Amino acid sequence: MSQQRLSIKEKLGYGLGDTASNIVFQILANFMLIFYTDVFGISAAAAGTLMLVVRLFDGITDPVMGGIADRTRTRFGTYRPYLLLMSIPYGVLAVVAFTTPDIAQDSKLIYAYVTYALLMTCYTAINIPYSALGGVMTNDPKERASLQSFRFAMAMSGGVIVVWALPQLVDAFADYGKQAGYQYAMAVLATLAVICFLICFLLTKEREEVKVSEKSSIVKDFGSLFKNDQWVLMVVITVFVLTLIGLRSAIAPHYVKYYVGDESLTSNFLTLGMIASVLGALATHFLSQKFGKKPLFQFGLIVGVISHAALFILPASQVALIFVTFFIANFVHMIVTPLMFSMIADTVDYGELKTGKKIMAMTFSGHLLAIKLGFAIGGAMAGWLLSIYNYVPNQAQTAEALSGIMLGFAAIPAVLLAAAYIVMTKYNLTEGKLYNIQKQLH
Repeated sequence: MSQQRLSIKEKLGYGLGDTASNIVFQILANFMLIFYTDVFGISAAAAGTLMLVVRLFDGITDPVMGGIADRTRTRFGTYRPYLLLMSIPYGVLAVVAFTTPDIAQDSKLIYAYVTYALLMTCYTAINIPYSALGGVMTNDPKERASLQSFRFAMAMSGGVIVVWALPQLVDAFADYGKQAGYQYAMAVLATLAVICFLICFLLTKEREEVKVSEKSSIVKDFGSLFKNDQWVLMVVITVFVLTLIGLRSAIAPHYVKYYVGDESLTSNFLTLGMIASVLGALATHFLSQKFGKKPLFQFGLIVGVISHAALFILPASQVALIFVTFFIANFVHMIVTPLMFSMIADTVDYGELKTGKKIMAMTFSGHLLAIKLGFAIGGAMAGWLLSIYNYVPNQAQTAEALSGIMLGFAAIPAVLLAAAYIVMTKYNLTEGKLYNIQKQLH
C-alpha cells in the first residue's frame, strides 16, 4: 500500500480553508457575546441562552450535511464543490449577523436568533465537507497529522487577523457609530474569508474515493459512528475542549476590560494568544513526528491545566505574567487541536475495519456536532455566569462579578482539560496500529 505525500503548496491551500472558517469562528468565539451585550443591546443571560439554543438546533443539521456530502459526486470531487458553492452565502450571512437593525427590543432578539442560526447552518454546509476533504487528500497518518498542523497554523493566522483587525476596523469606522462599525468591519473580513475559500478550492485535490453503500442511509451511517469506540472517546474529549474554548473566548474581552482593567489591551492580548496558537500548530508538525500523537496530546493537556490554574491565581497587577501564561495556554492548546482532528480522520480507518463503512464526512459531521455542543455549552455558560454573578455592562464590576469572570476564564477551563486527560488515557490508535489497520483494509 503506497502512502500518499502532499506538497507544501497543497497543504497551504488546504489550510486557507480554515483561515476562512476561522475568520468567522474566532469572531463568534471572542466578540459575539460582548457584541450582543455591549453593542447590539440584549442581556447577558439572553445572549447565553441564544448561543446554546441556536448551536444545539444547528447541530441537527450536521449529520444530515455529512450524509449529503458523502453521497455527492461531481467532476470537482465529493467535498470540494461545497467550498465553491457556499463561500459567498457564508460571507454575506457573517455580515448580516453583526448588523444591528433599528427595531423593537423583542424583534431584535428574534433577529439575532434567525441570523445567527442561518450563519451557523451555512458554516455547517461548508465546514463539514472542508473537514472531510482533509481525510481524502492522503491516506498516510503522518501526512494527515502534518496536513492538520498546516490547517490549524493557517486557521490561527486567520484568528490573528481577526482579533487584531476587528477592534481596529471598528475604531476606524467609529464616525459611523459602533453598531455600523461592527457591520462594516465584518464586510471587510468576510470578503477575505470568501477569497480564502476559493483559493482552497483551486489548490486541493481528492485522492481517496469515498464509497457509500446503496443500502445505507444517513440515519444508519450516523448510528454506526457510535460502534466506533475510539471515535466516541475523541468526541467526548472534543466536547470538553470546545466547552473550554466557548467559555474562555467569550469571557476573554470581559477579563481584560474589567479584571485587568485596561480595555485598550484587548486587541494585543487576543492577538498574542493567536500568535501562540499559530506557533503551537506549526510545532505540532515536528513534535508529532518525534513523539507520537497520543503522548504529545497528553502533554498539551497537562500544561494546559497548569497554565489555566496559574491564570486563576495571578493578580491583575501582574500584566506581563498574565500575558506570558496566556501565551503558554494557547500554545499547548493548539498542539492539542490539530492532533484531535487528525485522530478523527484516523478513527475512520478503524471504523471501516470494524463496521465495513468508510464514512468520512459523516464522521466529521458527528465531530462537528461535538464541537458545536461544546462551543454551545461554553458560550451559554459564559452568559449565564455573568448573569449569575450580577455583571452589569460598561461599568466597574463588583468583586462578585469579577469572581464569575475568573471562574469562566481560568478555573473551569482547568477542570475541563483535566477531564479530557482522563478520557485520553483510553485512546489506543497509535501510528503502528493504524498502519496495520490500513494493511488489512487494502
